[in-house]
Amino acid sequence: MSSSSEDGGDGGNGAGGGGGAGDFEGPSSSRLRSGNGVWPELFVEALATRVAIDASRSVGRLAAAPALFNLFQVCSMWRVVSRSDLLWQNLTHNIWQRYHLLHDSWRDEYIYRHRTSRNFRVRQYVYTTLDLVPSNNDDNNNNEILSCRRLALSDHHLAAGFSDGSVRLFHLTTRLHLSTFHPHHHDRLGPFSRAVSGIILSDTKLVFASFDGDIHVVIITNAGPPRRAHLGDVVNDGVLVDFSGCSKWWVGLYAGVPGRAFHVRDGNTEELVFVGGTLTDPEAVMGWHLLTEELTELIGRVRVTSQELAVACTRVRVIVFDLRNQVLVLGEEEFRRGLIVGSLDARNEAFIIVDGRGVASVRRAATLEEVSRFAVRGASQRRVSGCMNSGYSVMCVGGIIRVWEVEHGEYLHSFRERIGEVGALVADERRVASCSSDTTIHLWDFGAQ
Repeated sequence: MSSSSEDGGDGGNGAGGGGGAGDFEGPSSSRLRSGNGVWPELFVEALATRVAIDASRSVGRLAAAPALFNLFQVCSMWRVVSRSDLLWQNLTHNIWQRYHLLHDSWRDEYIYRHRTSRNFRVRQYVYTTLDLVPSNNDDNNNNEILSCRRLALSDHHLAAGFSDGSVRLFHLTTRLHLSTFHPHHHDRLGPFSRAVSGIILSDTKLVFASFDGDIHVVIITNAGPPRRAHLGDVVNDGVLVDFSGCSKWWVGLYAGVPGRAFHVRDGNTEELVFVGGTLTDPEAVMGWHLLTEELTELIGRVRVTSQELAVACTRVRVIVFDLRNQVLVLGEEEFRRGLIVGSLDARNEAFIIVDGRGVASVRRAATLEEVSRFAVRGASQRRVSGCMNSGYSVMCVGGIIRVWEVEHGEYLHSFRERIGEVGALVADERRVASCSSDTTIHLWDFGAQ
């Protein structure tokens, strides 16, 4: 285990980047007075909320803290407002999109989110690797070369899905392996038909799918075996090439049967609510090859945003549709120079994709409006794995992992570790995880200490 840090562009201000407190001068105390010289606390709280949100939107989320610092210097009465937990709850919701506590108070939660985001910016992290426990599933071929296909993170767990259909669950705080889950047995349609094609993970439930269309559910707190929620039907549906979602929706991207690209299920009832779409129709043949060959090139990818929008792509096309409104298509775009499927990811209201020239574009999912763009070095010649959280984009090319700020496309740094070719890459607000070709799981923890 090692730690790494590097000076960033925040001028050493502990409140974060985007400029010091001097960039946001507090209102003049001579003007901000009521008839009796005292402003109501509710008004000051509303003003503080507005100032912080405006700063985060105009400059960046790390600018909200110095803006508040300036505001609370007006007088001692205004500083009293800084102890309002309701204020910090509203700010944590609006700026960090965090809706449940991991700490003792919302003020502590806000400070933690700010410091962790700053650590992402200045490359301050703890690096470690996770040890894989050999599978004891008797049905596995001991000569089969195991490869990691998918990774997923929650607040307390990491799940890794492999080519043999197994999913390994780790506890992030202790970095210990908790359990290995295997899919139910049925006839194989090819050596890779059981390979994991997607994982949806929370701290209470694990949902994973495989190329043959099977979907399994594990209740983490019960520590029981997986329950098969859906039995795949490859002949009629095609190959489940990618699987993603949230607590409300499960979205499967299929290839192999025309007109059945998307299968959407209600995440609570597990019932199928939509089948249709032609996104992967041109990739039908490649879809069938996934069952028998270990292809290095991805056919398609799908992600779900916090707005309950699904973003999906193939090598030439991106489509966005609304899961809440009968899978209404909100926008789509074709790219003549092609797309790098492994670079697609989505977080909160945005998604990122890299085109065939190596140009990354951050878009608002609802409108496809471009927020920022930047060049990913070497992406046009080599395999790219990409992911993002709400503030930063992470790209791995040729074993080198680089980080950009998403709002303005500013390049920040690269990780010190060189990990070789990556099979899977994922990020959340605190961590980045990847699995290299030798099945080593790498973990970078930016959590504030």
